[in-house]
Amino acid sequence: MTKRTSKKVVNNVTVDQYNEALSEYAVADAREQKINAVLDEQFTKLREKYADELAKIGEVKNTSFEVVQRYSEENYDVLFAKKKSLETTHGIIGFRTGTPKLKTKKGFTWAAVLELLKVKLPTYVRVKEEPNKELLLVNREQISSAMPEIGLEVVQDETFFIELKKEDA
Repeated sequence: MTKRTSKKVVNNVTVDQYNEALSEYAVADAREQKINAVLDEQFTKLREKYADELAKIGEVKNTSFEVVQRYSEENYDVLFAKKKSLETTHGIIGFRTGTPKLKTKKGFTWAAVLELLKVKLPTYVRVKEEPNKELLLVNREQISSAMPEIGLEVVQDETFFIELKKEDA
């Protein structure tokens, strides 16, 4: 459960408050990086410790999965005659039907399908019109007088950042 805290709005900051806050920020950032480095080192040691065992377990799982899947496919009509899943002692196995998707038949490409659709079923061909934002930005100087008339303006956000000087440990 997370605690809700209200954020205090700071106004009329003095130079001393500014310097103290920047110092606290730098110290907190350094401490955070140190803790994360220790955690990364410990995670690496743990991964190395269990890597061989996890690899063996992964192989057992893959092999077992393939055996269960093959048996289920070979006995599909018997096991899944009434339902697409089967509850067993160790869990539920079954087949999921994926979402429908279109695939081109052998010898057809999407380009060929598009050309045939244009002739046979033109209502199934999309024509998408949209502003060419990239070109508008590139040519913004030349079309600056027309931009207000068409309801456009060029804006650039400005975000504040702190880039700390890092000392090698």
